[in-house]
Amino acid sequence: MMSGHSKWHNIKVKKEKMDKVRGKLFGKLAREIMVAAKEGGGNPDGNARLRTAIERARASGLPSDNIQRAIQRGVGELEGANYEAITYEGYAPGGVAVLLDVLTDNRNRTASDVRAIFTKHGGTLGGGSVAWMFERQGLVAVASGSHTEDDVTLAAIEAGGEDVRVIDDGFEVVAKPEETFKVKQALEAMGYTVTSAQTTMHPKNTVRVEGKQAVQVLRLMEALEDNDDVQAVHANFDIPEDVMQQVG
Repeated sequence: MMSGHSKWHNIKVKKEKMDKVRGKLFGKLAREIMVAAKEGGGNPDGNARLRTAIERARASGLPSDNIQRAIQRGVGELEGANYEAITYEGYAPGGVAVLLDVLTDNRNRTASDVRAIFTKHGGTLGGGSVAWMFERQGLVAVASGSHTEDDVTLAAIEAGGEDVRVIDDGFEVVAKPEETFKVKQALEAMGYTVTSAQTTMHPKNTVRVEGKQAVQVLRLMEALEDNDDVQAVHANFDIPEDVMQQVG
């Protein structure tokens, strides 16, 4: 069973393919590569975070030259802004917990912008810790093709995965965060088509919201994801799919 937020993520991935969104997405991908290279070095073989960032960038169509420049900026070979990673916690309408991964070169500006977005859409920045409501997971998406759930489950176990979920256009293999890339490679070696591989914060429990409140939550998600400094938005909402399709 796919959580409401996973469904929303799939809708957002489809929207990312539009040209209007791609430019903003490319900027966020390059920023993640820069920070990963800065923290762990420019060699993806010895830097799992950088390897994951590069994989996602390639899958999204970021040109190789842009990837290389981002790595060079990260390790100091080219000049670039100095970004720091920050986590923000807050609540959306209906008591939905929200966790933000942020990369910013101006902490005060970002805090002000994020607070304003929460306030405008009926949420609250801060107000207590929500990080404990999530757990970091590796997610490897596999196209269904002619494969059954049993096929993918057996392959996932062999590849080192921990669980398999059915999603709209295939399957989602859950892995330990540090094993994500290895699981991806193993599945590809078995002949499976991997459409994405990433680490994310998955909610341990979800909060059901409907009607006007559900629309408010989704509008808040959109506004946060649209902010240049926000790399990822994690939330524990469960919203009817027809509402998500209307807003998405």
